[in-house]
Amino acid sequence: MTENELKKLSRKQLLELLLQQAERVEELEAEVEALQAKLEDKTVGVSQSGSIAEAALKLNGVFEAAQAAADQYLENIKRLHDDELAKMQQGEMKKCKKKKRSRSRVQN
Repeated sequence: MTENELKKLSRKQLLELLLQQAERVEELEAEVEALQAKLEDKTVGVSQSGSIAEAALKLNGVFEAAQAAADQYLENIKRLHDDELAKMQQGEMKKCKKKKRSRSRVQN
């Protein structure tokens, strides 16, 4: 509205116009608050996604440590198995030598 049009309005019309403008200001303020809340949510979401990425990296470290422990366990089991197998083979060799000795004694 131009200045001349406003001058032609009655007091009642001016008050109604002022009331409409006040209501519009309230609506816009509410909209601004809602948009700020959305922005804060997105900011929190971005910071949480950073935290999630950090947590994922930490979990990867935990999984790597668990894998290393499992690998070490398997190596120890394999070594113990090989040691037992070697002991059994040595025992068998000793038995064979004893049998040969006893056979050679029996033959003599």
